[in-house]
Amino acid sequence: MSNINLSFCIATRNRGAFIGATLESIVCQATEEVEIVIVDGGSTDNTEDVVRRYQLRFPQLHYFRQNTNLGIDHDFAKTVAMAHGEYCWLFSDDDLIKPGAIQAVLNATTGQYGLIIANAEVRNADLSQLLEPKRLKLSEDRIYKPTENDLLLREVGNHLSFIGGVVIKREMWNAREKERYFGSYFVHAGVIFQSPLPEDTLVIAEPLVSIRYGNASWLGKYFEIWMFKWPDLIWSFPDYSDSAKHQACPREPWRRMRTLLLFRARGVFTIKEYFEWLEPRLDSSWTRVVTKAIAQFPGRVANFLGIVYYHVLCRQTGRKLVVLDLENSPFYFWK
Repeated sequence: MSNINLSFCIATRNRGAFIGATLESIVCQATEEVEIVIVDGGSTDNTEDVVRRYQLRFPQLHYFRQNTNLGIDHDFAKTVAMAHGEYCWLFSDDDLIKPGAIQAVLNATTGQYGLIIANAEVRNADLSQLLEPKRLKLSEDRIYKPTENDLLLREVGNHLSFIGGVVIKREMWNAREKERYFGSYFVHAGVIFQSPLPEDTLVIAEPLVSIRYGNASWLGKYFEIWMFKWPDLIWSFPDYSDSAKHQACPREPWRRMRTLLLFRARGVFTIKEYFEWLEPRLDSSWTRVVTKAIAQFPGRVANFLGIVYYHVLCRQTGRKLVVLDLENSPFYFWK
């Protein structure tokens, strides 16, 4: 294993329908400097069969199946612990790397950056439609010095809610705290932003990853994750300015009535979420009444109004992604 420079680190569970395409995109361009490490959190579908077939084609694929599901953060940490490469590309189990991506990252590793961030394009779940050509609107590569960590969070933090763009030096990952972030769903962000990075960070402007938007395995926890898990994590980092944190994520997005209306239109904010997550946190009877009314607002009406606004009137960045969310909602009026 002494010649391994880049380890793909993949945590998976019950993704047999997708992980084959992910592995195909990697194996078809992998070199002898590359290995793949997969930790399976106890799949009950055909994930193991799919992975074993790719092991026959690519002997540097290492598969570890656990009998119990310990959580995605634990499993990603375990993939890195089992990796041999100088750099670890933390990758999702359903997205694809684009042609030439491995060589681009191998070339970048010669710069000895502590962290390399790959840009990504966003497609729909079956990859047939391009929704966003670039998550990061960069025209050229960007290097962030250790003195620019606040700027890194401000400009790249939101992109790093996506784990598949993270290529991190294994030595630096091992030196930083991880267990504190187990259960956050974003252990990689905790590792990166828990304190300023000691080495330069390179952001590659060219998209190297194709994201299957709307295909995440945690969609049932959508409200919890984006209203609480992600913002609570971002705002827990002590060494960054409030303005940089806000740029990555508002502190309490659940206090915005417009946000709650959009989540209602998406079908992920119901009376269940209101009682479980919001009622204990609301500090006035008026906000409780209004928020509860939004949770009970007719879903199809909310969805229709959202479609009209974002599809016809709104021109903001990310509009296509919001429209797709609304079309995938159980309240979509054409269903």
